[in-house]
Amino acid sequence: MFDGVRSAARESALRALWDIPRLRRHPVWRTADPDRGGGLGVVLVPGFGAGGVSLSPAGSWLRARGYRPVLAGVGFTVGCTADLLAKVLRSTEEHAERTSRPVVLLGQSRGGGLARLAAARRPDLVRGLVMIGSPVLDPLGAHPDVMRIARFLTRLAAAGVPGLLDDDCMRGPCFEEHVRTLAEPLRVPAISIFSRSDGVVPWQLCQDPCAECVEVHSTHTGMAFDPKVYELLGPRLAGWVTGTTRASSSCPSTTSSSPIVPCG
Repeated sequence: MFDGVRSAARESALRALWDIPRLRRHPVWRTADPDRGGGLGVVLVPGFGAGGVSLSPAGSWLRARGYRPVLAGVGFTVGCTADLLAKVLRSTEEHAERTSRPVVLLGQSRGGGLARLAAARRPDLVRGLVMIGSPVLDPLGAHPDVMRIARFLTRLAAAGVPGLLDDDCMRGPCFEEHVRTLAEPLRVPAISIFSRSDGVVPWQLCQDPCAECVEVHSTHTGMAFDPKVYELLGPRLAGWVTGTTRASSSCPSTTSSSPIVPCG
């Protein structure tokens, strides 16, 4: 069971920042082949309230290995799901055109859910999908403190503040449409990275049946600074560069109205 109190106590942006020196000393950071990425584009989608700076280590790591990362342009990822998805799709299409081939979508937390929605909508634009601590089985299943903030934003939106989550994103037609899309089988290779120490997202909600689900031992906020995450990404991204990795054959052939069955 998700122990929200003890798990949340482990989460701290400052604590996560302490992991940066450890990451920079690790061989996975220091050893870089600038030709490995071959110019493959990567669109980075940050998590709820995090902003692009949260994925700046990922961007630096990718760039040093010959990938071409760009931010998805979703700001702090606190807006309406439909609006954010439109921005991710636009950034994905533009970067695919810029690099002359499909791109990788890499998202953390809510950003991973948005990336999965984009991959399901436009698999022709996506070479591979990376979800880091993303609650794709239940986008409203995050820690209660996070959900309280989300509901507060919907009240601000109802009061006329633009650019925020609205109530339809948490219930109603908009929410139902995106939940159905999250349940659709993926036609691109994908990896879902999760942690049982995650204090924001219960690890069970990251068990996407269409992805390779891999465990790390990190906090939610610390995953982008965890050397193990980059050790996992290295060979998977390289496989996507060469085209040797395909979508999971175990992904259930369901319709959008069928329930999600978690992997593992």
